[in-house]
Amino acid sequence: MIARIVKIGNSRGIRIPKVLLEQSGLHDEVELEVRKNQLVIKPKRNIREGWESAFRMMAENSDDQLLDKDGISTQSNWDEEEWEW
Repeated sequence: MIARIVKIGNSRGIRIPKVLLEQSGLHDEVELEVRKNQLVIKPKRNIREGWESAFRMMAENSDDQLLDKDGISTQSNWDEEEWEW
């Protein structure tokens, strides 16, 4: 499919046909990047996408344990002595 680049203020743009938007899953926001002289347009990703399932797997495998257990005892007593609720 051929598209024409049109002037939009100081920028340029293209009109993307509805059928291509539906097939590609593009909506209101997209990510743009250049790869080897090609402009790649892809759906915007959620920054924390997949974290929930990763945390669930960690818990199932007992990989969600505190790594710096010694660091807890070296912390100050500020919470117990100075903090007021």
